[in-house]
Amino acid sequence: MNVNAAIAAVAALAGLCTGVIAMLAFRWSEREQAKPTRSSLHTDAALPPGVDTVLSVLRSSAVVLDEADAVVKASSAAYALGLVRGGKLAVEPMLAMARDTRRDGEIRQIELDLPRRGTGRGDALAVSARVAPLGSRLVLLLVEDLTEARRIEAVRRDFVANVSHELKTPAGALSLLSEAVMDASDDPETVSRFAGRMQVEAARLTSLVQELIDLSRVQNDDPLEDAEPVRVDELVAEAIDRCRHQAGTKQITMATGGSADLRVWGNRGQLAAALGNLVENAVNYSPARTRVGIAARRIPATGGDLIELAVTDQGIGISEKDRERIFERFYRVDPARSRQTGGTGLGLAIVKHVAASHGGEVTVWSAEGQGSTFTLRLPEAGAARDRDRPAGGPGEPYDSGSDLDGEDGDRPYETFTNDQLSAPEVLP
Repeated sequence: MNVNAAIAAVAALAGLCTGVIAMLAFRWSEREQAKPTRSSLHTDAALPPGVDTVLSVLRSSAVVLDEADAVVKASSAAYALGLVRGGKLAVEPMLAMARDTRRDGEIRQIELDLPRRGTGRGDALAVSARVAPLGSRLVLLLVEDLTEARRIEAVRRDFVANVSHELKTPAGALSLLSEAVMDASDDPETVSRFAGRMQVEAARLTSLVQELIDLSRVQNDDPLEDAEPVRVDELVAEAIDRCRHQAGTKQITMATGGSADLRVWGNRGQLAAALGNLVENAVNYSPARTRVGIAARRIPATGGDLIELAVTDQGIGISEKDRERIFERFYRVDPARSRQTGGTGLGLAIVKHVAASHGGEVTVWSAEGQGSTFTLRLPEAGAARDRDRPAGGPGEPYDSGSDLDGEDGDRPYETFTNDQLSAPEVLP
């Protein structure tokens, strides 16, 4: 009898222990489920009705905090910016602002620079954070990434400053020259000299305004709206004709090759302006009695063949630090030389925008004292893609020396047909 009683007591005690363990396990499971996670963060029951839906469509990064500063809800963009880590708001100034808003109910806003997550670079993300109460115990934090807007604003500000400076120089020169003409009205020789200078400054001002118009047009217009097949040899001929006088004055020999039977697809006027700017730069920055070469060829590419136009000179060359910036608006490698040649610093910026808007690119190879090669790659027109491909591969380097030289070295200007000059290749 005593044995049976003992067995019953042990069984009862075991059952009691099992029940206690089960209850503790259930409580622990509920506690774990209540912890915030990246996906749900015990959302719907804690948020007011409809808030979760509104937050999901906002472009801003959204974070909802409870009274213990725990993250109740966070958008994926908030995690991407590194605002939320381990269920907590990781930016201390935003956390302090959220606590102040929870205490007095006032809406607050702040702009901060945050380090980029996962990069070793020193640049930062510019963000704007706005905190507002959400119900009686929650706080809503909205964060807007202002980095790109800041960059665009800086570019616009620099552009306006540069334009103002560039316009002010010839305008001021014209004002001073006009006063000098008035003071020297009794001296015809002096008046003639000052009038010539006025013509130079007026031409420079006109060129600057025209290039500003061209740059604005290539940035705002869609060149493919008026696209057509454009013959490359016609573009080359226009570019050479544009620089005929400058080349003849400096006794610069100009040579062409490989442009026959090639066509590109795009806006004729913009393409002619881009190639013309490259050739004009080559002539302006080349010493007297040197050569400028313009070569074209077809190269295979994914999605369709490209037409490659290369302009090679034997000029002063471009240093490595300057090569990274030469396509910026108003940037000049040698400002003093640009004043002499009448350059505005917009020509290569126009080339870059034309190439990009036509689905192509422009690159540069250069060595100081050896010259430069600017290469413009553009999509080939569909009508030309069915033609037979020329022999030869795209891997051989350009030679800006004897291949572009004519038999008569005394001629200041010379154009070679495709039979006389094979298409030079691109410099490495």
